[in-house]
Amino acid sequence: MPSVEIKPALDAQLAARLRNAQPALWTNPARQAHPPAGLQALGRSISLDDTKAAAARWERFAGLLALVFPELAETAGVVESPLLAATALQPALGMGEGQGRLFIKADHGLPVAGSIKARGGMHEVLEFAEQLALQHGLVQPGGDYRVLATPAAREVLGRYQVAVGSTGNLGLSIGVVASALGFKAAVHMSADAKEWKKDRLRQRGVLVVEHAGDYERAVAAGRAQANADPLCHFVDDEQSFSLLLGYSAAALHLQKQLAEAGVQVDAEHPLIVYLPCGVGGAPAGITFGLRQVLGPHVHCFFAEPVQSPCFLVQMLADATHGAGQHPSVYDWGLTNRTEADGLAVPRASLLAAALMGPLLSGVFTVADSTLFAQLVLVLDTLGARIEPSAAAGFSGPAMLTGTTAGQAWLQSSGVEPVLHNATHLVWTTGGLLVPDAQYQGFVQRGRAVLAESA
Repeated sequence: MPSVEIKPALDAQLAARLRNAQPALWTNPARQAHPPAGLQALGRSISLDDTKAAAARWERFAGLLALVFPELAETAGVVESPLLAATALQPALGMGEGQGRLFIKADHGLPVAGSIKARGGMHEVLEFAEQLALQHGLVQPGGDYRVLATPAAREVLGRYQVAVGSTGNLGLSIGVVASALGFKAAVHMSADAKEWKKDRLRQRGVLVVEHAGDYERAVAAGRAQANADPLCHFVDDEQSFSLLLGYSAAALHLQKQLAEAGVQVDAEHPLIVYLPCGVGGAPAGITFGLRQVLGPHVHCFFAEPVQSPCFLVQMLADATHGAGQHPSVYDWGLTNRTEADGLAVPRASLLAAALMGPLLSGVFTVADSTLFAQLVLVLDTLGARIEPSAAAGFSGPAMLTGTTAGQAWLQSSGVEPVLHNATHLVWTTGGLLVPDAQYQGFVQRGRAVLAESA
């Protein structure tokens, strides 16, 4: 008689916290310590070779990027962020003695786009430009890509448009690099996108198309318009392998940074990574890369706003009902309203969710008030300026050590006995380009939250 897979029942307490928009932690029972080298999603297999190919593309374009973006001259066209020791922040986050060391992967300061979206968004535009350049004979394989900055090359690329649907940061990364390479660029933005992000794009000559409704509607409208134009390439945050692999290349650089910082990653020294999550492409790409490069002892957790936990909702559906469901946060009675605008997504990427099934350790949710408070703690302790969505990961260590679900995971994962050797890595995602007036408003809100809780 064939065996029947029994799906676990949905945890009632977790479900109640989700519906009531209260911070919650879910840990993934399907995570595999040793997943297959090639993972399947949406009919395609990807592996570490694809991550290495994305990294190689970044290298081929480095000379051109240094030419068109003056801020990259000092790094010779490399788009990367530092790894920062943040032990001074640990007491403020409730991390006690024997709970490991805290680091920050500072993508809030990534040059050009000012956010983590530089990794995926720029990579996909570069891949599209490379395809066109080879197709039109603008550059030869192994040639110098700086030729794409010439008027003749820009005239060819200028016949094409790059479009994207975004709540903000992905649109900024796509619009900035596409316009710099000579493409026409269009960003379809939802009503909740920040005005300063729209203004910055328009200053670059990017067409900003505003849509009533949320992120999902902006993406759908942008996709439909792009499909009607054979010279338009649509960057699809919900379905793009190029975006995801651009993010995954960060793992190769982080591996070197960890080694330079003397950080080991093994059974005795686990690495626990906390990643803000919107539709899921960026954190999924990074998680895919980290698991491929660093192996079973890296544990990745996604962080989402309590009103927009689309990835958690999707993972719960997959765990309890199997693949084929695509729920929305609205189905749970949530509003999808959050000041973390880049995370205000009602439905997760099915591509990202399929890949994360065997890789992800868990997902937790965070209240907006906590985002503002932790934004201030990061400023006061480290002098770093982050935006609210970039603060989401800082609740991670306390979620693991201070909740019943977290403590159960520490025991079942084998991390508890070696927690004192653990490295906690919070991945910050944006903040560099936030105008001073908006940033000071964030700080005021955060200080009010801290004063109220004192």
